[in-house]
Amino acid sequence: MSTEPELIELRELAPAGRAGPGRTRLERANALRIARGTTRNPARQLVPGRGHRFQPAGHATHTWCDLCGDFIWGVVRKGLQCAHCKFTCHYRCRALVCLDCCGPRDLGWEPALERDTNVDEPVEWEKPDLSQAEIEQKIKEYNGQINSNLFMSLNKDGSYTGFIKVQLKLVRPVSVPSNKKPPTLQDARRGPGRGTSVKRRTSFYLPKDAVKHLHVLSRTRAHEVIEALLRKFLVVDDPRKFALFERAERHGQVYLRKLSDDEQPLRLRLLAGPSEKTLSFVLKENDSGEVNWDAFSMPELHNFLRILQREEEEHLRQILQKYSYCRQKIQEALHACPLG
Repeated sequence: MSTEPELIELRELAPAGRAGPGRTRLERANALRIARGTTRNPARQLVPGRGHRFQPAGHATHTWCDLCGDFIWGVVRKGLQCAHCKFTCHYRCRALVCLDCCGPRDLGWEPALERDTNVDEPVEWEKPDLSQAEIEQKIKEYNGQINSNLFMSLNKDGSYTGFIKVQLKLVRPVSVPSNKKPPTLQDARRGPGRGTSVKRRTSFYLPKDAVKHLHVLSRTRAHEVIEALLRKFLVVDDPRKFALFERAERHGQVYLRKLSDDEQPLRLRLLAGPSEKTLSFVLKENDSGEVNWDAFSMPELHNFLRILQREEEEHLRQILQKYSYCRQKIQEALHACPLG
């Protein structure tokens, strides 16, 4: 097996014709939602996935559907999750799941203390700002410690480029256009080729311990790393379904911290040095239970309010029905009792 790292060039991330500064958003191509009873080609009848044991998702589950890609949110009905493989979907999407359950996935997780980053709060682990001379010195020290050709280099504009390694530890499946096979290394080198719109999705599980090396700028943000990874390998899942974590080993304990969208992974790599024990990067599902509502568009937020209203009305109707039934039974018992 070749030891040559698989490189993903992320130096030109801004889309052509982008107007004005702001958050980079990767527009997800919507999946075609097939309602029950819809006429379909008989030759393409869906074969239900085997082995799943779906149960209601936990109250802290705020994530994206592994089938249609839409956000799953609610107070009472938050969707379904397979108890074995963690496949997560809407109630309405359960009948359309074709991917077989892979069973519990042993990804080799070590016990870790995980700390979530709330981007609305001050970052108490803020790293020190370095002068240009300090950056140049740090780069020289970094390049002197590595035993490969993955060097960092200083640019004329004061920025610097280098390599970060991202380990993909995804429990749930990812989705690609259904007319595409899961991308290979050769496919990635030929380019993404997203010339046609995505109408249907094919889900598959990534292999255990998949690792990608990325060539990035010092100003590349964590959310840009996630978006570019998905774009490069044709994954059509919403980038917000995933999160980039930093992993560190200290005093025999493993620590995980979710990076905020605007943190710069290469800067963290330079400050920590090349040691993988001191710092490494892991891509995981963004299942922290917290929702960054600022990341959603106005139409999406209005839609969530409509969902909340419908769910509240249905929940109230069920509660009133339950109390009405109980009251009726008590009254019937009172009428049946003899007087005195």
